[in-house]
Amino acid sequence: MNSVRFNNTLITPSKVLCVGRNYVDHIKELNNVVPDQMVVFNKPNSAITATLCAKHDESLHYETEICLVVQGGQYVGVGVGLDLTKRQLQSKLKQKGLPWERAKAFNGSAVFSKFIALDHIDITELKLELLINCVRVQNAHVSQMIYSPQMILEELATFTTLEDNDVVMTGTPQGVGEVHAGDAFLARLKEGDTTLIEIEWIAQ
Repeated sequence: MNSVRFNNTLITPSKVLCVGRNYVDHIKELNNVVPDQMVVFNKPNSAITATLCAKHDESLHYETEICLVVQGGQYVGVGVGLDLTKRQLQSKLKQKGLPWERAKAFNGSAVFSKFIALDHIDITELKLELLINCVRVQNAHVSQMIYSPQMILEELATFTTLEDNDVVMTGTPQGVGEVHAGDAFLARLKEGDTTLIEIEWIAQ
């Protein structure tokens, strides 16, 4: 089983719960329709990794997200992650009205930073930022989400059991794109102007 680092401890999520189409600008970017209800899909534990790959049978697209660890039915930790997507395959599946798992839940498709405790962090002031090769490509505040982190938590609890250490990926803002081998990804999670987490991945 794959693990992530929470504070100074390794924890093992049973699953990763992902919210799709949670930023209006990203919905427009991909020519999608604003959904009537929350779009949710899962990634298995085998999707979890700390390594950023540029290919998995086909080229991959990055989606940077604010990510939260659940314990006792509540958020206890926060980090930043990349939801890697086989965009060509996803488009084909969507056209046929088929599920997305083959394009979203493959091995290595959930790339995470470390997670830190939410103690004394105002979740309503979180921001994410992604730079690729020193160029900022994604930047968003939690207030831009259609569904806030708390709304996500409440909705998930209506239909699935949130096991301790499960991770919730809250959706990506505008600015997604293709990963190229050798690209330097620098992701930041901020509370206001304070950087909480900064992590670099070199795409392989």
